[in-house]
Amino acid sequence: MYELFSLLFVAIAIIESMAGLLGNGAVLAVCSTSCIRSKILSSYDMIMIFLSLSRFSLQSWMMLDLFLSLFCETSYYEENLFVIFKTVFMFLNYSSLWFAAWLSVFYCTKIASFTQSFFIWLKQRISSLVPWMLITSSLFSFATSLPFAWDVYDVHNNFTAPLTMTNSSERRVTMKASFFLLILLCNAGVALPLIVFVVSSILLIRSLWIHTRQMQNNATGFRDASLEAHIGAIKSIFSFLILYVTYFISLVLILANIFLPLSIGEAMCLAVMAACPAGHSMVLIWSNPKFRELPARILHHANCHVRTRST
Repeated sequence: MYELFSLLFVAIAIIESMAGLLGNGAVLAVCSTSCIRSKILSSYDMIMIFLSLSRFSLQSWMMLDLFLSLFCETSYYEENLFVIFKTVFMFLNYSSLWFAAWLSVFYCTKIASFTQSFFIWLKQRISSLVPWMLITSSLFSFATSLPFAWDVYDVHNNFTAPLTMTNSSERRVTMKASFFLLILLCNAGVALPLIVFVVSSILLIRSLWIHTRQMQNNATGFRDASLEAHIGAIKSIFSFLILYVTYFISLVLILANIFLPLSIGEAMCLAVMAACPAGHSMVLIWSNPKFRELPARILHHANCHVRTRST
C-alpha cells in the first residue's frame, strides 16, 4: 500500500516536471526569440533566460533521476553515478534558487518606490549589475555543490542504499551526526538566496500595497486599470513567495534525509519540488502578455490545423 502511494506521488512529480518543461521552455523560447529579433539582450531577458534554462535543466534532470532510481536501482546506487547525479542536482537547484532571487531583486528595484540612498543607487545601476550577479551566483552555486562530489556517498551511504540493505537502527544513529553536517554543507547554497528572495519580495509587496491603498483612496468609483495592475502584481509576487518558500522547505527535507528512499514522505517532497518551478513558470506566463503570446499562437495554429483536417 505504501509503495503504491509512493509510486503515485512519483508519477505526479513526473507529470508536473513535464508541465514545468513546457512552461519554462515557452519562457526560454520567447525571451531568446525577443533577443534575436531586437539584437539586444535586456537585463530582464537575461535573468529570464538563465532562470528558465536552469529550471528546464533541473526538471529534465529530476525526471532522469527518478527513472533511474525506479528502473535501474542497482546501477543508480553505484558510487560514481550517484555522486554525479546528486552533485549536478544540487548545482541546478542552487542556480535556480539564485536566479529566482535575482528576478525578485530586479522587480523590487524597478517597481518599488523607496527613497533610501542605497535603493536609489541600486535602481540606477541594476541593469549593469545583472550580468555580474548571474555569473557570480553561478560560480557560487558551483562551489557550494562541489562538497557533494567529495563526500556525498560516504556521508549518505546508509540513507541511499536500497531498503533491504539498510539497517533502521544504524540509520537512526547515523542521522543525528549527518543531519547537522548536511545543514552546514547546504546553508550557504540555500539560505542566502532564500534571504535575498524573501527580503526583496516583502519590500516589493509592501511598496505596492502602500501605493495601492493610496490609489484606492483617490479612486472615483470606476475600475482603474492601473489599480487592477497593482493588485495583480501583488498577487503574482505573493504567489512567487509562497512557491519559493515551499520549494525551499521540500529541498531541505530531501537534503536532511529524514525519509527513506522512495518512501511516501520523499515522494511527496519530490512532487512539491516538481510542482513549484512549474507553477512559477505558469504564473510568469499568466502575468506577462509577452509570454502569453506564444501559447496563444500555438493554440490558434492547433485549432486551425484541427479544423482544416475535419473539413
